Amino acid sequence: MYAIIETGGKQYRVKEGDTLVVERLKAEQGDTVTIDNVLAVSKDGKLTVGSPTVDGAKVEAKVVEQGKSKKIIVFKYKPKKDYRKKQGHRQLYTKLIVEKINA
Repeated sequence: MYAIIETGGKQYRVKEGDTLVVERLKAEQGDTVTIDNVLAVSKDGKLTVGSPTVDGAKVEAKVVEQGKSKKIIVFKYKPKKDYRKKQGHRQLYTKLIVEKINA
């Protein structure tokens, strides 16, 4: 059994027991999060696709960690114009473990 969920503008294929890293969610470490945006559910080889979501389907996940990813450097410049701009960025993320798929 697996489900396709949407969170943070991205889609993920999950099954029970999976660990996944998503965009930052407003939850504390150890909390249980319910994701209602379930786009499709496969159960016993039968695929149910929603339009746009499957009615009554939910995915429950436990928050394992809140953190920041590795820093990336954004460097812009224009040749011969003395324009240089250097920025750094660290994306916030939430690490989840999928506990239950309700379909």
